[in-house]
Formats: sequence, structure tokens, C-alpha cells
Amino acid sequence: MDIILQPWPWYVTGPLITFVMLLLFYFGKSFGMSSNLRTLCSIGGAGKYADFFKFDWKAQRWNLVVVLGAILGGFIAVNFLSDGSNIALSPDTLTDLETMGFHNAGAAILPPEIYDWDAVLTVKGMSVLIIAGFLVGFGTRYAGGCTSGHAISGLSNLQKPSLVAVIGFFIGGLIMTHFILPLIFTTS
Repeated sequence: MDIILQPWPWYVTGPLITFVMLLLFYFGKSFGMSSNLRTLCSIGGAGKYADFFKFDWKAQRWNLVVVLGAILGGFIAVNFLSDGSNIALSPDTLTDLETMGFHNAGAAILPPEIYDWDAVLTVKGMSVLIIAGFLVGFGTRYAGGCTSGHAISGLSNLQKPSLVAVIGFFIGGLIMTHFILPLIFTTS
């Protein structure tokens, strides 16, 4: 049981991801989570308002099973396959997060300083979530896919646009981590 409760090493998870990608390639499918949002909007009738949502969403039903599996798998992992230990973070990261006002970093997957209702229902909390949501939605549409679609599917198919997108994701992540996050959350 201990092997299930601990993070799996790259030499186990890498081949598993490769196997899944080979199956998707064999069946002519591609992987990505953001395309499911388009499918869900189309199911909800968004095609009446924007041509982007006018497509055969029934052909993408299989991908909705991926979303359901991710939600169900995450629930099972957190509630039944977790040993309750803190997420392993480097001491430098813990110090930096403490400086920004994140107490008990690593104790929860979602930091309460951002995701608790007390934090969300403030001008700062609401602004952060709305702006972040807009940037993720805009970025996903502008890049032609999300991080999982480009980094897993696109790179495994040797697509140059995916390489450019993944490099952009990393640069954006570094800018956010080292410059923007400290501006938003550093306590005075």
C-alpha cells in the first residue's frame, strides 16, 4: 500500500503517459483539457451566440470522460490514497511563501490564503481569480490549447507550435513566480 501513497517516480509515470499517448495516437485522438470547456459550452448552447462553439461536440464526448476521470481520480487520490503528509517543498520556497503571507505552505493542495471563502470574497481575492481566469482563458484560446494539450499531446507529436507554447508557458510561470506573485501577496 505504501507504493500507492507515495509520489511515483518519473520512470513509472513517464512510460504510463507514453502508453496513453500511443493509444490516443492509434485511435486518432488528441489530449487536452481546454477543448472540453468548448465542448461543454457547445452542449449548453453557446453556438447560438458565437461561431467558435458551432461544431460537432458529439464527436468529442470521449474527451469528457477524460475530465470525469480526472475529477474522480483526484477525489479518490486526495480522500483515499493520501497519507495526509505535507507536500514536500524546499526550505527556500517555504521561507519565500511565508514572507508572502502563506502560512503552513504545503499542508493543503489549495492554499487557504487564496481559496478559502474569507479570502475569495474580498476585492483582492475576487480580482485575482477573475483576472487569472481571464488570462488562462485568453491564453488557452490564443495559444490554440492548454498546457496539457501542448506539453503532452503536442510535444509528443513533435509539433513546433507546441514547443513554442510550452516555452511561453515556462517563461510566463517564471515571471509570475518571481515578479507578479510577490507584488500581489507580499505582506507589509
